[in-house]
Amino acid sequence: MDRIIGIDYGRKRAGVAVSDPLGIFASALETIQSAKIIEYLKKYAENENVVRFVVGYPVNMNGAPSEAAKDVDVFLKQLAKAFPEVPVTLEDERFTSVLAHRAMIDGGMKAKDRRDKESVDKISAAIILQGYMDRQSASAGPAFDPLSVPDSMSSKVTRKKRR
Repeated sequence: MDRIIGIDYGRKRAGVAVSDPLGIFASALETIQSAKIIEYLKKYAENENVVRFVVGYPVNMNGAPSEAAKDVDVFLKQLAKAFPEVPVTLEDERFTSVLAHRAMIDGGMKAKDRRDKESVDKISAAIILQGYMDRQSASAGPAFDPLSVPDSMSSKVTRKKRR
């Protein structure tokens, strides 16, 4: 089944997320040591058909690449070499850690568990991937045009009378 992989790459750890087969939902998958991420992805690709990588790219508030972008650039070269046939999309990763913390709080995760940086990394990867997939589905437009519904079907709608 086709899968899109989201990656939040850092100097020490990389969060990994995966899409469902339809490319609608992102799920946090794993946090891997950055030195082992290519090996992990190769093993994952043996069982699943990876059709795209979405990699979080660190940028400053002014949109310029941040200092951490250098590490991601090195990773992107390794990724392209290991998976030359799989396209890579860069996704702005600003605020993903903040959003990940918010998701953990909203999900009822205990404070002790929220301090686990590995959880933040894989949830950040899911946020990066979900943002990409949401934009793709929004640009595709609705599956049908609601204005093209024949009058014979739309006249069947009834309304309750107010008393």
